[in-house]
Amino acid sequence: MNNVSNRRSPGKLYMFFRHNLGFLFILVWLIGFLVFRLYPFISSLIYSFSDFHLFNGTTEYGLMNYKEIFEDDKIMKSLSVTFKYTFITVPLKLAFALFIAMILNYKVKGVNLFRTAYYIPSILGGSVAIAVLWKALFRDDGLINSMLRIFGLEGINWLSDPKYALFIISLLRVWQFGSAMVLFLAALKGVPADLYEAATIDGASKPRQFFSITLPLITPVVFYNLVTQLCQAFQEFNGPYIITQGGPRNATTLFSLLIYKRAFQMNEMGMASAMAWVLFTIVTILSIIAFISQKYWVYYGDEK
Repeated sequence: MNNVSNRRSPGKLYMFFRHNLGFLFILVWLIGFLVFRLYPFISSLIYSFSDFHLFNGTTEYGLMNYKEIFEDDKIMKSLSVTFKYTFITVPLKLAFALFIAMILNYKVKGVNLFRTAYYIPSILGGSVAIAVLWKALFRDDGLINSMLRIFGLEGINWLSDPKYALFIISLLRVWQFGSAMVLFLAALKGVPADLYEAATIDGASKPRQFFSITLPLITPVVFYNLVTQLCQAFQEFNGPYIITQGGPRNATTLFSLLIYKRAFQMNEMGMASAMAWVLFTIVTILSIIAFISQKYWVYYGDEK
């Protein structure tokens, strides 16, 4: 009887899942995270300290990749272009998103239609089709130059002149302001109306109300948008790759584009991994600085 009882007793694995049913619900995600996230993350760190080539394998280990990154003028220029691109797009995108959110916060007829229309670019902006359309608009014989010629103005080499190419690529990113705008709109609706009423009674002007009431109360959302947009800008790839392929004269070769070229065109996976970790470190440092600085300018309502 004891042998039969032991044979029919549930296994340890069954008892484990029976008492930890939560693991069954996250098992698929957990496997995906370990295989497609954690393993590549650790592997790239190991590869970054090697000369791993996709077809020739590994012959050397060390810090040579990181040394080459900071000695290669082309890589450093790409890093400089990435910083310039980020510091152009992020402030413009946040400012424009907040401006449109304030306009859409007014209760006017058909405002929901306008909110939807302004949000659509954030859905379509990262697609290949929109990047191709953007290229068609700003090429030498594109729509923009055609409109300039109608008014008797000379067309501009938007995409073939280093002075303009990066700014045009940045405009594509700024145009995708819909997600930030929705968050700003939700924050604006959370500002108590009685504060504006009290400020109006005291004679405060609209600009004074914005800087003294609106902006301080939505700083948590400003901070969130700042960090997320900062991370996204440093990882931008579609626009420069499709529209200019990094040209002219590497004026739009962002760091992520250079990582792609070293990894999938030159098959230098070790160098590409090292560059990816440099980019990850830069984004991490800037995020930490943002989190440290928030105590000086971000206002939370539960603070005493």
